[in-house]
Amino acid sequence: MPPTQAARHRPPAFPVALTLALSAMLFAPLNATETDDRIVSAAQSSYVFKTFLIDDAIRTESKDGAVTLTGTVHEDSHKQLAQETVSGLPGVKSVSNMIEVKDSPPAQSDTWLYLKVKGALAYHSSVSAYHTKVDLKQGVVTLTGETASEAQKELTTAYAKDVDGVKDVKNEMTVVANKPTATAALVTMIDDASITAQVRMALLTHRSTSAFKTTVSTTVGVVTVGGAAKNAAEKELVTKLVTDINGVKSVVNNMVVELAAASN
Repeated sequence: MPPTQAARHRPPAFPVALTLALSAMLFAPLNATETDDRIVSAAQSSYVFKTFLIDDAIRTESKDGAVTLTGTVHEDSHKQLAQETVSGLPGVKSVSNMIEVKDSPPAQSDTWLYLKVKGALAYHSSVSAYHTKVDLKQGVVTLTGETASEAQKELTTAYAKDVDGVKDVKNEMTVVANKPTATAALVTMIDDASITAQVRMALLTHRSTSAFKTTVSTTVGVVTVGGAAKNAAEKELVTKLVTDINGVKSVVNNMVVELAAASN
């Protein structure tokens, strides 16, 4: 029997099946291997790994989103910084931190405090850790080098003094007029995972804040903090500290003051 007019004009079945197959491939979620590869790549290309951890030997492996960190770092804070960064990457389900700390100085020693102070300054965009020389003797910090203004000099003193273990700070920095400062373009270069990691490490470094009671998340440079604050002053301080972290565009502070919460 000859084909009908409709049958003669019916599209062949193969192209339809091929179209459906291609659509499924294009819109299918990434397989585990692709996700793991992206996690490893994102870690190695992150701001934290390319700046703070560039001289360390860290290996990152991921299997179905479970990340294992191995290798060596030169100070204990770098081990934690690596973990904080990787934990914030998309697709990461868990992190096993097996990094070894090589030649770490004794806790509370002058060398240990020196590293803490340098780290605290490096996280903040309004001061220059690179142009600030830090000397420590029996817990007393002496700052020298160049600064762009009196306000920056005072802020450098405040950040150094708030590092847990520091007894006093002597700031002998020289104010240099028209000294170049970090450009706003840096903000757009820093990934969210690195911002979150810096915020958490900064809150942990400063004795006036509690990183353990503060939650942190970052979306396109906007940091949201939550959790409990001891008082209104601590909540305000957290906002100020986080606002000054490298890469932060704005801060949403949803922390609840413990005293206020207790009274309710």
